[in-house]
Amino acid sequence: MSAPAIDAHTAHAAGVERLLESYRAVPPTATARLAKPTSNLFRSRAKADAPGLDTSGLTDVIAVDPEAGTADVAGMCTYEDLVAATLPHGLAPLVVPQLKTITVGGAVTGLGIESTSFRNGLPHESVVEMDVLTGAGEVITVSADRHPELYRAFPNSYGTLGYAVRLRIELEPVDPFVALRQVRFHSIDDLVAAMDRVVATGEFDGVPVDYLDGVVFSADEGYLSLGTRTAAPGAVSDYTGQSIYYRSLQHDDGVSHDRLTIHDYLWRWDTDWFWCSEAFGAQHPTIRRFWPRRYRRSSSYATLMRLERRFDIGDRLERLKGRPPRERVIQDVEIPIEGTAEFLHWFLENVPIQPIWLCPLRLRGAHGGAASGAGWPLYPITPGRSYVNVGFWSTVPVGASDGETNRRIERRVSELDGHKSLYSESFYSPEEFDELYGGDAYRAAKARFDPDSRLLDLYAKAVQRR
Repeated sequence: MSAPAIDAHTAHAAGVERLLESYRAVPPTATARLAKPTSNLFRSRAKADAPGLDTSGLTDVIAVDPEAGTADVAGMCTYEDLVAATLPHGLAPLVVPQLKTITVGGAVTGLGIESTSFRNGLPHESVVEMDVLTGAGEVITVSADRHPELYRAFPNSYGTLGYAVRLRIELEPVDPFVALRQVRFHSIDDLVAAMDRVVATGEFDGVPVDYLDGVVFSADEGYLSLGTRTAAPGAVSDYTGQSIYYRSLQHDDGVSHDRLTIHDYLWRWDTDWFWCSEAFGAQHPTIRRFWPRRYRRSSSYATLMRLERRFDIGDRLERLKGRPPRERVIQDVEIPIEGTAEFLHWFLENVPIQPIWLCPLRLRGAHGGAASGAGWPLYPITPGRSYVNVGFWSTVPVGASDGETNRRIERRVSELDGHKSLYSESFYSPEEFDELYGGDAYRAAKARFDPDSRLLDLYAKAVQRR
C-alpha cells in the first residue's frame, strides 16, 4: 500500500466511529439517513425527521495499491478525488461515472455507467469487498464469499439496505491519452448495428476500441465516439474553455478525429453536464467567457437546478409566457441492444427531447457474479446480453396526469424487456416495482440486515419520494 496508508486508515477508523455515534443518536422511531453535502439524485424527497448521519470522515482515498491493482476508498469519496489519486500510478477505476461528485459508494448502491461499460460492466462488479453499515447498526464486511446475499442485493438498493463505509475496488491500466474517432451516422438503425459490432469485437475498422459511447441529435444525425488508449505524444483538445465537447462531435459525414488527455477524457461530460449547461446560459459565448472556469462543472449546475426547483422559477416563467408548467423527464434506461433502434425511433417520435446519450454495457461477471449465475437481483439485467443505456435529461409540457410522459416511457421500456435507473422520479405500482427490482431478494436482505426497518424501504424512497 502507498506510504500514507497508516495515517489514512487511522483517520478512516475515526470517521467510522463518528458515523456510528451519529447512528446511535438517531431516535429508534426516526429514519436514519446520510448527511450528504452533494447529491446526484433527481427526485423529490420528504423532509428528514432526524439529523443526518455524520459522514465527514468518510470522504478520502484510503490507499492505492498499484501492484495489486486496487484502491481502498471511503464510501463518500468522490470519483474526482479517486481519479486524482490513481492516475499518477497510470491506473483508473474500471468504470468512472461521468460526473465528478458522484461518490464511489453512491455508484455502487445506485448504478453508474460510462464508456468502458461495454467491456467492464457496472461499478459494483469491480468491488472486491466493502464494509457496510447495516440497518441493525453494525459495520460488516461483505464480498462474494462473505454475506453474499447483501453483497449481491446492495447494488440498486439506494441506501435502504445499508451504507458503504469502505470499498476495495479493482483498477485498470490507462495510457496518458485517448485518441478519438467521431463516426457520423445518418440512420439510427445503422448506428445501433455498428455499436453492436464494436461491443462484440472490441474494434472498429480494424482499430481497437477501449471506450465507446454515442450521441443522437436527431433521427438522421447520430455519432459513435470511439476511444483508443495511446501513449503517443501530440496536441490535445481542451473542452473546459470556450469549446464545448458535445458540439465537437458534429460534422457532415464520415469520421472526425480528436485527442484528449486521459484526465480530460474521463471528465469530458462534466464541464457542461453533458449539454444541460445550456439551460443556464453557460454555453453562450459571451456568458461563457465570464463564467469562471472553476464553476464550469456539473456540481455548479446541479446547485442552480436545486434553487430553480425550490423557488419554481421555471414554472413561474412559463406562466408569465402563458404556457403550462413542465414535467421533468430526467432518466437513464437500459434497453437490450436488439430493441434499442426501436426504442429510439419511438422516443424521437413521441418525446421532444434531444440530444440523447447512448452507452452500451454488458455485465462483466467478476467475482463469481454473472458468470456463476448469481447476478445482481435488484437490477436483474441478463448476463451475456448486450444493453444500451439511453440517457435523456430535460422537460416536456405537462400532460393530463401526473408524470404522464415518464409513465409512457416506463411502459415502453418494460415492453422492450429493459430496465430504468431509480435516481430520478418513478411511477410504478408496488406490484410492477416488485417484479422489476427483485422484490423477493430485497425483502430477504431487508429482513436480515435491517430487521427493525431503521432505513427507508426502496419503494417508499424511489417511488413514493420519502
